[in-house]
Amino acid sequence: MGIIVDERKTEDAPDGGWGWIVLLGGFVITGFSYAFPKAISVYFKELMQEFKCGYSQTAWISSIILAMLYGSGPVCSIMVNKFGCRPVMLVGGLLASGGMISASFTTNIIQLYLTAGVITGLGLALNFQPSLIMLGSYFDKRRPLANGLAAAGSPVFLSVLSPLGQMLLNRYGWRGGFLITGGLLLNCCTCAAVMRPLKRKERKAIACSQELKEMLPPEVGQENIICENNNDKKPTKKKLLDFSVLRNRGLIIYIIAKFIVVLGLFVPTILLVNYAKDQGVSAEDAAFLLSIIGFIDIFARPTCGILAGLNWIRPKMSYFFSLALLFNGLTDVCSATSTDYKGLVIFCVFFGLSYGMVGALQFEVLMGIVGTSGFSSALGLVLLFEAVAVLIGPPSAGYLVDKYKNYELIFYMAGGELITAGIFLALASFFFINQKKHKDLQQNHLADVAINPKR
Repeated sequence: MGIIVDERKTEDAPDGGWGWIVLLGGFVITGFSYAFPKAISVYFKELMQEFKCGYSQTAWISSIILAMLYGSGPVCSIMVNKFGCRPVMLVGGLLASGGMISASFTTNIIQLYLTAGVITGLGLALNFQPSLIMLGSYFDKRRPLANGLAAAGSPVFLSVLSPLGQMLLNRYGWRGGFLITGGLLLNCCTCAAVMRPLKRKERKAIACSQELKEMLPPEVGQENIICENNNDKKPTKKKLLDFSVLRNRGLIIYIIAKFIVVLGLFVPTILLVNYAKDQGVSAEDAAFLLSIIGFIDIFARPTCGILAGLNWIRPKMSYFFSLALLFNGLTDVCSATSTDYKGLVIFCVFFGLSYGMVGALQFEVLMGIVGTSGFSSALGLVLLFEAVAVLIGPPSAGYLVDKYKNYELIFYMAGGELITAGIFLALASFFFINQKKHKDLQQNHLADVAINPKR
């Protein structure tokens, strides 16, 4: 009997073309996903007065959004593998918008957690992860640059959403601001519409068996069909969430490092506006501090993405990422005693630079560890672990402020966590990853010598 081979291979990454439109969509999605949980902090003072609560309780809003963004990773991976990126993103856009519109009608803080936190956070999660997957499929050689440009959406939107939120708050109150923000989040659906999947190449060999000829091509989520000598093999279903990626030692190290990072990474930006207001800074100037971070971040991310694509840096990406973490942690620690507006502006400049480096490199490092084929499952699992960390970090910082009335503690706490993560990642990469690669190279060399002793 003959052989039938049904191959479906994804088209090679074009590194341009429609990929630039996909990149634009990823830019907007990243902007909403990462900037919104921070920009919403401009409403915290009014929410504290409305619902008679403290810093730790209002910080839960941003934490829940980020936790949903991270913790929904495995669910998002399963949905993407089953339905594709575009349908999942369309649903996510509707949820993100609906959550904020519903939040504008809430009457207590718990309802706000469920609407602005859970529903909007889930909607952003269903947009964010698929946009990264689409970006990885459209770019290969230019992937570091593409990731850097897409990541720049976060600072651009932070620069815009913070003063916009303050303006809406002053004119329409927090309820009107939430309602209008819900309308803005519908743009996520527009971004989803441009996420066109790459065409698949098909090649079929002629089969001698009529029954094999009449077999339907594989369904979505099935692997290639290979049948030989009438020993038909059933189509293999693709795993919706591949836990085998956890066998990768580099991924385990990355997960541990990112868990420590997320404990402190978002703390300064979430509490910065309230801190400035408590120091006597006007509401508009306090909101502008986030815009300064965003403005510096705009240039930091694509610049860092270009540097990460250099031939002599790309193989050492984990060390470059460790350097960014150390820079961010030291910025927090060194700025802990800043109380006047000038000191806060200087902090925002250096924080924006270091935060942009972290944002531009984090997913490029993950792609380098697991590759594009395992990226969907790996990202889902990484985000799940980070969701736990983000539920601990900001609320814990808010609790310290409520109890001790001292903002210095949160800067020392956040900075110490970033410094710890940077040192851990650098040492673990050197002692466990590089040593393993060196050992594998030696074993391959010995095997080659055994096969070809004359060489």
